[in-house]
Amino acid sequence: MAKKPVQLDENGKRKFGIRDKVAYAAGDLGCNMSFSLKNTVQTFWLVFMALETGLLSILLLLVQIWDAVNDPMIGALIDSDRRKYKLGKFKTYILIGALGLLVGGAAVFLPFPKAPVVIKAMLFIVGYIIWDAFYTIANVPYGSMLSLVTEDAGERAQLSTWRSIGSMVGNILPGMILPALIWHKEFDASGNPIINPETGVQVETLLGNRVFIAAAIMGVLGLVCFLFMIKNITLRVDENSVKTNDGEKFNILKAFGNFMKNRPAVGATMAAMGMFLGMNAAATAVTIMFATYFGMAQLSGVVQMIGFIPMFFFMPFIKKIVNKYGKKEASVAGTIVSLVGGLVMLIFPLIANKGISLVVYMIGLTLFGLGMGVYTCVSWALMADAIDYSEWKFGKREEGTVYSLHSFFRKLAQGIGPSVVLAIMGVLGYVSDLGTGGQSAATTYNMCWLAAGLYMFSAVVQFIGLGLVYNLDKKTMTTMNKELAERRAGAKG
Repeated sequence: MAKKPVQLDENGKRKFGIRDKVAYAAGDLGCNMSFSLKNTVQTFWLVFMALETGLLSILLLLVQIWDAVNDPMIGALIDSDRRKYKLGKFKTYILIGALGLLVGGAAVFLPFPKAPVVIKAMLFIVGYIIWDAFYTIANVPYGSMLSLVTEDAGERAQLSTWRSIGSMVGNILPGMILPALIWHKEFDASGNPIINPETGVQVETLLGNRVFIAAAIMGVLGLVCFLFMIKNITLRVDENSVKTNDGEKFNILKAFGNFMKNRPAVGATMAAMGMFLGMNAAATAVTIMFATYFGMAQLSGVVQMIGFIPMFFFMPFIKKIVNKYGKKEASVAGTIVSLVGGLVMLIFPLIANKGISLVVYMIGLTLFGLGMGVYTCVSWALMADAIDYSEWKFGKREEGTVYSLHSFFRKLAQGIGPSVVLAIMGVLGYVSDLGTGGQSAATTYNMCWLAAGLYMFSAVVQFIGLGLVYNLDKKTMTTMNKELAERRAGAKG
């Protein structure tokens, strides 16, 4: 049977299709083989390494500030790099980052629980910095690359959706499987469950050595995903077609000022920060809540995945939804549903029966996830549009800088949020030295209120970002795309 010839576009590139979408999804799957472990980092160092909540909060804040700062630096480096690479500069940086994650992903989970506190702190800082540096090197060019794969708005929305698929699979696999592997229910010598007398819940402990092994395996899987993407995706927009820095030295203050003038970038970033405040900042409190209040840490991943599943409902229809209503309009409607989910979550701590309480929690989480469904599918397309907005309004296309500053603020939410939550957990009574089996009933109950409040706050921030700040509605998008197309056609002529 003759091989079907490859169809080319007017520029001689392979036409956009399923190969690009699957490849781009594989890229975020590779990223999330590492990123999904971020939630486990806090639990590992709090429960297994037994770092005190205040100290861990400070250490996490320090490394996340560096994490956020290095993103714009790497983004500017990519924008200004004019060297010729065999793979192209974006794919080359991604490959370097993916190789580094093989080591970095495991380095942050070195299991030495009996080491002195000073040594533990040093291991945490060094391991995290190595891990995060390589993650940034891979992730910043990966995210920036979306706007270079295609210029078509509908195709970008599809790429964003497929990226979300890769992200979701990358979160679901470790999210569902890891808790079952790394949490262990305790029994005495006679085989009887060991019960916390305060809460009446069976004690569960974290197996740190398994976390280390899992991180190493996930690094290998991530590299395979990145290699698949590099081989199969096609960039149809010239990486160096626009000189983004015009020979200027990178100025972080100027870049920040330009970013803050870009309303779509600011609004989309606020929404992303809100999302991560719910998904990341609440993660440790939720894990501790399941271990100490519900006594089911091993199943916590399965329950939490309810927040991701609703996104599947929108995937087959996302292109039609975007074409009919617009990305902004559909996303705002979703945030209202998330607000309802947040209100339902505020009810579950009031219910004395833990079985009914868990059901109500799951209902609230389902509504929260359902509301995020459309936004999650188009979130990266919103940023690609924000990059176009920068070119439209300011005459300068800055893929790496805009995306990296977006990543900067996302990482502030990912870092400062969990750091603040750890400090709040200490104030609410959590004592690291007691482990999950020695916490008081009052402390475990406080974890319920903390988790519920964080999800509600998350929904509010998302609504403000998408509904009040982001200004690229369907009508404005049509005008912007038309004017940009005319400019580019004129430049070619």
